[in-house]
Amino acid sequence: MVARWEKLLRYSACDIADALLKLGVPGAGFLPDITPMPHTSRIPETPPEKVLAPASTFLMIPKATPSFPNPVSLPETYPPPSSSVGPPPGPYADSAERDTIVIICQPPGQSCAVMGGIMAARMKRLGVRGVVVDGRVRDLVSLAETGLPIWSKGTSIIGAGAETKVAAYNCQLRVGESTIEPGDLVMIDPFENGVVAVPKGKVDEVLELLPKLVAADEKVLGDVQHGTSVAEAFKQHRKT
Repeated sequence: MVARWEKLLRYSACDIADALLKLGVPGAGFLPDITPMPHTSRIPETPPEKVLAPASTFLMIPKATPSFPNPVSLPETYPPPSSSVGPPPGPYADSAERDTIVIICQPPGQSCAVMGGIMAARMKRLGVRGVVVDGRVRDLVSLAETGLPIWSKGTSIIGAGAETKVAAYNCQLRVGESTIEPGDLVMIDPFENGVVAVPKGKVDEVLELLPKLVAADEKVLGDVQHGTSVAEAFKQHRKT
């Protein structure tokens, strides 16, 4: 049986962000500056496809090591671990949940990666649908070999233990202006080169809005293509 939330796959990340913006959701669900992992020439490319799944989350915090003795300072907006949620019992990949998109939040300003080939291979084995890293990844060939959609802000050649450790999992994260809770719906959209998170409590409202918003935009585009000004097309078909 198809879950109601899977109907979101009919729409693009742009459409969903428009609906979230209309609903006043902070950040409109957009996870900024996160892009697909660079492709490696050794790995055959697979056709792009959208992926939609509930979020599972991991929060990283700084630690000092001899190579990196001065941990980065956390900004006030960086989410502290909840007092009721601690770190996973072992390496975080062992706690990845089947049929989820894993979101990993790394302290800004670090040089290390927070995910590499071993962690990705374990998550693939456990049935994860994709990985979104608000930070850096490494072992690009190994990551590509998993076949998972893996998106990040950047890359590194340094392992996670150099600067960071897991503080909590299945906790609230903040990426840009958007907040992600475990179970929120996350779409990785390679066609629009973006990732969007839909609060689970807003799914019904988003699905109700989307057909109207998309239909209005199609009418606007059709009018503009036939010579109507954008201002007039907006006036005719878009409601403020």
